[in-house]
Amino acid sequence: MSAPDGSPVGAERSIGQLFASATAEMSALVHDEIALAKAQLKQDVKRGATSGGAFSAAGAVLIFSLPMLNFALAYGIRTWSDWNLAVCFLLSFAANVLVALVLALVGVAFAKKAKKSKGPQKVAASMKETAVVLQKAKPHPRPELPKDRVPEAIEAVARSSS
Repeated sequence: MSAPDGSPVGAERSIGQLFASATAEMSALVHDEIALAKAQLKQDVKRGATSGGAFSAAGAVLIFSLPMLNFALAYGIRTWSDWNLAVCFLLSFAANVLVALVLALVGVAFAKKAKKSKGPQKVAASMKETAVVLQKAKPHPRPELPKDRVPEAIEAVARSSS
């Protein structure tokens, strides 16, 4: 088994290796958080587009179906019920308005979902929290070397023993 930088687990790594490993992991974390923000933003855009499409469909149904559906429905009601033709036309218009209202409610539901989504804001807050934690991080205190020992000699012994 080995560490992320390829060195064996349990082997002591130098400060440079630790710093390089930490830098690589931070870079990967930042890239992953950016990818997450992009994915969440893309999902929000899709929801917004669905909402806009539903509103457009509601408007198109209301506009384009009124003449044909009103005549067909009004004459159909008149044939089945023998009511006054004006009442039949009012009933056919009410049916068209009902369809448009249902489509508009679908659009409102998708718009609320897109508005509620706080994906990019969550990622930004997470990145800020990570930055705050890293700013507060302090290096591990090093024991003071005895005056008779030279740091280069200690390093040479550590290298030769590994």
